Amino acid sequence: MKKARILVVDDEPDLVELVRHHLQREHYEVITAADGETALAEARRRLPDLVILDLMLPGIDGLEVCRRMRADSRMTHIPIVMLTAKGEESDVVIGLAQGADDYVRKPFGVKELVARVATRLRAAELQSNDVQKVVRFGELVIDSVKHEVQLSGEAIALTVTEFKLLRHLVQNRGRAFTRNELLNAVMGADVYVIDRNVDVHVATLRKKLGSYGPNIVTIRGLGYKFREAVGASDG
Repeated sequence: MKKARILVVDDEPDLVELVRHHLQREHYEVITAADGETALAEARRRLPDLVILDLMLPGIDGLEVCRRMRADSRMTHIPIVMLTAKGEESDVVIGLAQGADDYVRKPFGVKELVARVATRLRAAELQSNDVQKVVRFGELVIDSVKHEVQLSGEAIALTVTEFKLLRHLVQNRGRAFTRNELLNAVMGADVYVIDRNVDVHVATLRKKLGSYGPNIVTIRGLGYKFREAVGASDG
């Protein structure tokens, strides 16, 4: 079985070595980078299965690294777990808006980080084995095999979390979900996250979906649903 390849990006050598040690104990292949430029070069060259990315880096910061990865069609599907030491929700929200899939606050327990990695990789594998390979809704096509979303024949670049969230909503269109239900569906019930994550991903999805964005409807006091009819109105 092929070992999953993890790219660890942080400028603290001791932390990188600690994370590397624990990931290798779990039989992952680990590559590292200490700055943003090196991280991008390694990601393009090695195409990791997951990236652990510090927010504060010398030169190009983690947010810019994340943005550039998401702009590259070869890397848009790679899960990104941010490391943030700032301890402010606003930084997490910005990171998620740039395309990160999850976050861990510094200082963190290495076991917690390894668990997040395992959860993300497991979710990606389940996604690739999904029974319903292609979901269609009007001019919107969600292909789980190619990990592509097209609208009116034009490709839309989505992060892993955005892809899973959209697919879940469209597959279950008409049904209202709480934020917690959506978090569990796309991130796993064993991952601790904040409700704000869903709001950020939904806002980004609406922008990327253009005329189909309004189909993601906010249910006040509950969460979200995807309208059943193309061009329908809930108002």
